[in-house]
Amino acid sequence: MFTWFVAKRLFAQGGDNGRASRLATGIATFGVAIGLAVMLVSVAIVLGFQREVQDKVLGFGAHIKVLNYKSLGQQEYSPIVIDDSVKTRLSNIPNVASVARFCIKPGMLKTEANFRGIAIQGIGQDYDQTFISGHLVKGEMPQFTDSVNSGKLVISQTMAREMQVDVGQTIYAYFFEKTVRARKFTVAGIYRTNLTDFDKNFAYTDLYTIHRLLGWDAQQYAGAEIRLKDFERLDETLMDVVNEVNHKQDAYGYYYSSMSIRMEHPQIFAWLQLLDMDIVVILILMICVSIFTAVSGLLIIILERTNFIGIMKALGARNKQVRHLFLNYALLIIVRGIVLGNILAFALILIQKHFGIVTLNPEVYYVEAVPVMVNWLWVVLIDIGTFVISALAMIVPSFVVSNITPASSIRFE
Repeated sequence: MFTWFVAKRLFAQGGDNGRASRLATGIATFGVAIGLAVMLVSVAIVLGFQREVQDKVLGFGAHIKVLNYKSLGQQEYSPIVIDDSVKTRLSNIPNVASVARFCIKPGMLKTEANFRGIAIQGIGQDYDQTFISGHLVKGEMPQFTDSVNSGKLVISQTMAREMQVDVGQTIYAYFFEKTVRARKFTVAGIYRTNLTDFDKNFAYTDLYTIHRLLGWDAQQYAGAEIRLKDFERLDETLMDVVNEVNHKQDAYGYYYSSMSIRMEHPQIFAWLQLLDMDIVVILILMICVSIFTAVSGLLIIILERTNFIGIMKALGARNKQVRHLFLNYALLIIVRGIVLGNILAFALILIQKHFGIVTLNPEVYYVEAVPVMVNWLWVVLIDIGTFVISALAMIVPSFVVSNITPASSIRFE
């Protein structure tokens, strides 16, 4: 096409050697590039933050819990039968990856100099220990079972500092019922997740020890923790679990109930969903910035090329052809801006991902450095959206050429 050919020649000449055009082209390109880079980096940060916090919350708690109905909303759990039959029925539900029994017992940790309240969770060999093992900062994760008293305890770094204990040292736990019961543990591992509410309150030992302390019958536990193959199908799987066990009684007459991780920690997931609104606001603002700079640049370019427009019309070019010429010129600016914006965004994302230059207060944000995650679908949508919206915005200023006549434009200086 003739207009496309001329637009490429003008663009290749770097602004037709006009100082204002070169500056306008540079500003327009810079505006599109910066706006796009900010959008891509912002989306990567929000997605990374959502994934990081969600993974930590899911690591501490199961995707779905099956409990005694009386345990809902209570600090201490009531017993419910989770025998092999119940476990098998839950395991056979589609999308269920694993089912693990658990028990939790509130108590108090004590050393010679310090003491603090704590909830100790008993876990067995069927419990997925990947999360805690992956966040150990000292020691090791014991192979806890439901049949052997290991005498080992895994605590958080926050607890270790407050209690002034380290790996290999002895710590006592006291449990209060009608009488005080004490247990001696050796600190086997120390973990850190930076989820303050969890790190301050949870320690881990073998299921056998906690089950014995609770004094429940052999098949009674606090409940079952269910992990899913696909977390995105949480609501669907929860309904399957509800249909399977809810409103049914165990051998002791207690009713089963189920709850998802979102129901257990609604404030955290509501907060993460609010971050989606931040993405929308940032995208709108940055697209507006890109459009403003691109439109301003195109107007400056058109005004400086008034003589050129007049000559083109004098040679027989129609208004439509001249508009298309400058629209093609604008598209070249937008494309170059998008390419530069992607290069800048991915450079910043890679630097942050590998070096963690921008840090955060983990007590407030749950992470030590700004997390980033690249979602290619978002990248493609933002690139295409920026191109389409910016291109559409160029149509209005392109109509300025219709008001330029050959007689007046040739005399224009």
